[in-house]
Amino acid sequence: MDLAAEFLVEPFSEGSPGPHVQAAVRAVESTGLVVDVGPFGNTTTGEATMVLAAVSSAMAAAINAGATRVSLSLIRGETPTP
Repeated sequence: MDLAAEFLVEPFSEGSPGPHVQAAVRAVESTGLVVDVGPFGNTTTGEATMVLAAVSSAMAAAINAGATRVSLSLIRGETPTP
């Protein structure tokens, strides 16, 4: 089963992703998944077990780097990013 995960890390930083966003993105990318960083959220797709482990690490990394809120949406059945 494939999953798509969209995560939003706050607070917002003017002009570029803050260190809390960068920490979350690095955590996901360290698993080998690709992250599409956008102005209103970040997305990754892949095999469910891998995505779930990656977002768990990302949430912890974001909070440890100063995030005040992390929102997560999971969508079942999305095709993995090449």
